[in-house]
Amino acid sequence: MGTRWRVVAAVPPRRSLHDLHDGIQAQLDGIVAQMSSWEHDSDLSRFNRAPAMTWQPLPDALFKVMACALDIAHASDGAYDPTVGPLVDLWGFGPSREGHRIPDADALLAARDRIGWQSIELRHDSHSAWQPGAVSVDLSAIAKGYGVDAVVVYLRRVEIARALVDVGGELYGLGCKPDGTPWRVLVDALPDEDDKPVGGGAEPCVLQLRDMAAATSGDRWHRFEQAGRRYSHTLDPRTGMPVAHDTAAVTVVAADAMRADAWATALTVMGGEDGLAFATRHGIAARFVTRDGDDAAVRTTSAFEQWVGA
Repeated sequence: MGTRWRVVAAVPPRRSLHDLHDGIQAQLDGIVAQMSSWEHDSDLSRFNRAPAMTWQPLPDALFKVMACALDIAHASDGAYDPTVGPLVDLWGFGPSREGHRIPDADALLAARDRIGWQSIELRHDSHSAWQPGAVSVDLSAIAKGYGVDAVVVYLRRVEIARALVDVGGELYGLGCKPDGTPWRVLVDALPDEDDKPVGGGAEPCVLQLRDMAAATSGDRWHRFEQAGRRYSHTLDPRTGMPVAHDTAAVTVVAADAMRADAWATALTVMGGEDGLAFATRHGIAARFVTRDGDDAAVRTTSAFEQWVGA
């Protein structure tokens, strides 16, 4: 997945930590083999290269994630769109490895013509997806969250009932800590890559997770600057452009990390005003950190507040 994972777990005596580690790694390796846009032989890459106007069988996990991705694309009116792959490559954030660049108008228009989650159909009886031609699915904004969920399922299967799972910053608190309290995780004001804080006015936030997930989307990790302007890796599928508003980070708490991951991206694309209004209407537990000059403003939905600890 191009990231690190960490699991803190209450493990019974005489259990092999080596076997537990290998079991977790196997879960994540399997997801990479199915869903990575960076692996030429992944199931997703094969779907993206499939002939036009064909039904393509998908392995169960990939089908589940793609179905969830399309559901959230529909619910968010395209603010999240898994067919964004051509834009990700065009702006230099994808597997093409051609470097960050500002595309010209013709290239941007050509890429936008290939975007549209509505062009993909699913057959649930056969776990297959319709490849209309030249559609490139990118699951980077949801697969990491699904990886967290897959690890949680594995831990439950091997009778580990208390754990904090972290895959690249996407989190799940399984059960509670050995002392009976929820898992406490810090959601701070997200410093920039160069260690400059987003804003001194954004107070750190501690979440209490018990059988709940949390995911954060923002421009801390992948971006580039040109001519004094910052270009975020978060792309708006509706315009083809990197998001240009002042939202620095969005954190979402949900029952599973897959949905928390995708919704964090969708709300980041919507921005502070529209995203907050949307999350409030739909009962999404979300926290928005917005740049305000040298400071930062933090706003949350009421659904988010129940997960905030002292």
